[in-house]
Amino acid sequence: MPLVSIIMNCHNGERYLSESIRSIISQIYKNWELVFFDNNSSDNSSKIIKSFNDKRIKFYYSKKKLKLYNARNQAITKAKGKYITFLDTDDLWNKNKLKKQVAIINRNRFIKVLYSNFYVYDQKKKIKFVKHKSKLPSGNISHNLIKNYRVGILTLLLKKKIFEKYKFNTSFNIIGDFDLIMRLSLKYKIYVIQEPLATYRIHYNNFSSERYDIYCEELKRWINLNKKRFYKLGLSLNPIKFFLFKLKIKNLIKFFFNISSGV
Repeated sequence: MPLVSIIMNCHNGERYLSESIRSIISQIYKNWELVFFDNNSSDNSSKIIKSFNDKRIKFYYSKKKLKLYNARNQAITKAKGKYITFLDTDDLWNKNKLKKQVAIINRNRFIKVLYSNFYVYDQKKKIKFVKHKSKLPSGNISHNLIKNYRVGILTLLLKKKIFEKYKFNTSFNIIGDFDLIMRLSLKYKIYVIQEPLATYRIHYNNFSSERYDIYCEELKRWINLNKKRFYKLGLSLNPIKFFLFKLKIKNLIKFFFNISSGV
């Protein structure tokens, strides 16, 4: 029953925080600690987390607001567990998420990174669906991830020792999860549970035109930074370039539609 450290970074995440915490407390697997890193929130997030009377919850507060991936790196340094996993303040876990993942990674000592499928819940439309209908890749999956990236950070379970060498790249604001997993995929085999074990919530506060533009710019910069590394291994980044091109076209169409419709 190894200790699992759950990393939850929070900046003004009060709206769905109670639901997320309850999905952790209801886990069948009980040997966990929640490293709650309050990133200088000004709402009721700290009051909500402190209202849960559970000694497994460890509260940390940053006196100044840090960038997301700096905050994640800081939170990981507080973790005591053998394994690291992540949950944001608006997402949820199935009650058997930790139990199933720990059972697999304990039986197979060579596994260092494990992820799963997940559900998407549309808060506005009140609908829930499985994110990935087709079979997810497992093993040496760098090529698969380049063609179609499908790893949700809310489903990850990693050995903590990985973070002795690897950290989130703090120069990114949005694609730091993608960057870390892509780098890990070059070093380790990444294994999967096909079953959905978590729920990602879409609530339209996590999308904006500004974030969309930042996402495109960061992805373009990531390609330039990593093309030599991947090309040396015989991995072309052309699928990601094409994906970025489609994103820009989609954004242009949306922009012109909004102008023509008077929005």
